[in-house]
Amino acid sequence: MATRISPQQGKAAFDEGDALFVDIRDPASYAAGHLRGALHLTQANVEPFLADTARERPLVIYCYHGNSSQGAADWLTEQGFRRVVSLDGGYEHFRTAYPECLEEMA
Repeated sequence: MATRISPQQGKAAFDEGDALFVDIRDPASYAAGHLRGALHLTQANVEPFLADTARERPLVIYCYHGNSSQGAADWLTEQGFRRVVSLDGGYEHFRTAYPECLEEMA
């Protein structure tokens, strides 16, 4: 099972810049706003993601509130990724606590 991290730990990972933040929300939500530099992972791009992403790369998975991201993080761990965490509180918490980290689109 992938580890859950607090929003504060997520912010530290964001500031360090090594981790790839992976957004698993729906396309409209991602388009409306997401964490700066986050990859939007969908059924359409999951195969290239699996093929092209180093298994050692740290991944921070987030959704709306931190529930669905746990399942996605567990699945990515099963696919061989070694450093996967799920962001507790998800985008909704992060956007209010750390608005400077957002890339607002709409």
